[in-house]
Amino acid sequence: QVQLVESGGGLVQAGGSLRLSCAASVTLFKINTMDWYRQAPGKERELVATITSSGSTSYADFVKGRFTITGDNAKKTASLQMNSLSPEDTAVYYCKYNVHRWYGTTARDYWGQGTQVTVSS
Repeated sequence: QVQLVESGGGLVQAGGSLRLSCAASVTLFKINTMDWYRQAPGKERELVATITSSGSTSYADFVKGRFTITGDNAKKTASLQMNSLSPEDTAVYYCKYNVHRWYGTTARDYWGQGTQVTVSS
């Protein structure tokens, strides 16, 4: 079973920074994409940022210029550097990997358990 373990959430004041990390617990044949999502209370989960196996990145408009996603396929880790945080960024943040678990298997998604980010005004 693939487990993604997140860390780095917490409480920060508006304007501050946090760095989230995500690590896979087992060997993976190929990671296609690493994503960060977030879900605020009463809202749907939304995509924040994506990094592909080739290193291409994309961001939701509401985080462009403030958040940076990085990934290391060899180490099976992904990070999200979050700067200039505002109370609107308060949410549970989830990492998701799309991976081929073994050679020849179909790619599927695996989710982390989520880490709370709270930004106070």
